Amino acid sequence: MSDNKVILGSEEWCSFPELGIPTIKARVDSGAKTSALHAINIAPFIKNDSNWVKFDINPIQNNQKTIIHCEAPLIDKRIVKSSSGFREQRYVIQTNLQIGSSKWPIEMTLTNRDSMGFRMLLGREAMSGRVLVDPEQKYLLGQPSSDSLKELYKNSEKASSGLRIGLLASNPELYSNKRIMEAGEMRGHEMHFLNIKECYMKLDAKTPEIHYRGGKILNQFDAIIPRIRPSITFYGCALTRQFEALKVYCLNSSNAITQSRDKLYSLQLLLNHGVEIPTTGFANSPLDTDDLIKMVGGSPLIVKLLEGTQGKGVVLAETKKAAESVINAFKSLNANILVQEFIKEANGKDIRCFVIDGKVVAAIQREAMPGEFRANIHLGGTASVIKVTAEEKRIAIKATKAMDLKVAGVDIIRSAKGPLLLEVNSSPGLEGIEGATNKDIAGEMIKAIEKNFKQKTELK
Repeated sequence: MSDNKVILGSEEWCSFPELGIPTIKARVDSGAKTSALHAINIAPFIKNDSNWVKFDINPIQNNQKTIIHCEAPLIDKRIVKSSSGFREQRYVIQTNLQIGSSKWPIEMTLTNRDSMGFRMLLGREAMSGRVLVDPEQKYLLGQPSSDSLKELYKNSEKASSGLRIGLLASNPELYSNKRIMEAGEMRGHEMHFLNIKECYMKLDAKTPEIHYRGGKILNQFDAIIPRIRPSITFYGCALTRQFEALKVYCLNSSNAITQSRDKLYSLQLLLNHGVEIPTTGFANSPLDTDDLIKMVGGSPLIVKLLEGTQGKGVVLAETKKAAESVINAFKSLNANILVQEFIKEANGKDIRCFVIDGKVVAAIQREAMPGEFRANIHLGGTASVIKVTAEEKRIAIKATKAMDLKVAGVDIIRSAKGPLLLEVNSSPGLEGIEGATNKDIAGEMIKAIEKNFKQKTELK
């Protein structure tokens, strides 16, 4: 039996003809069950009515210039636990592995292996029945020279076209993030997903830096699109500020995001710019609950946690007694709270205006589920196309300028007093508004970046 098996060392060079990868160094690891291939810019797509996945690979370690664009049939999505205990959902492909003169099909997961020493991990499932491993040896089937590597990859040098744009966010699987990556690539830009938690900074007056997992220095970016979850606002804004220190254009500035996340400060800022809001009270002391309720016109009223998001931490108190209970409960948590008049005539509806670069590019009406007063799509609300009035457009644009945001979702409610502003969101979701309007909102965001660089070029 062993006569028919390939003998490998702990490290070997192999190739994947169907992926167009002429040679790649692999770690041969019988302790690992699954094989893994380094991949970036991973995106599923449909080809001939079948599921496929496209991805890019830098096949040579520590070489970002050499890049190969690959695509392969998608056979599965799998949760994989790494040796460090990190769990990750990965796409699984099947393709032919060629090692020496032998060739056979193997399954591989796709993952970013920048922090690993090898672009390829050959696991035991791929070796079973075909391979014997001598862990004391390396490159038993040969090793390419530097010159032969250059020759093999001479046509794979990355051409510099378009802008180099980083999407600074947390979840690459989120609809909004996928769409922004697709829109940038469709317009010819080099897109990189940067996971906020995998970035870290060097604070230095002369050479400030941002590093990514594996010690890669994030430099030479033209623009960053920050998409920061409320739970990591502090760190996300610190990273955005660091990119600004490196003279990288950020679609929303760190200062604008920070102030938009402070609900109280943002409301004060909007009022100072003449933007009308529902009557609102703010408190941190339980002593004058009664007066606080009177201040906003009595019950029913809305009670909001200052740090709430996507409709969470928002309660409708229909009676004075209920309002007192909710307010006192929130205060017992030492939470800062807002109380706000309830606009009953809105009937659980609000308007989301999507503003990009000082223009309302799309608008939808969001309607709450029956028995619910919050119209957020995340809470089961429905979205429909609506024609907004000139006044509502004016409020949305004015609010975005007041907050100094280039991209914002502005929520407006129609009241008996006229349109009132509810909230300005610095990382608005795209799924509801793109689905309802069929507009390419992600593409409009990329255009706003292009416009900034075009203006800079014209000024030179």
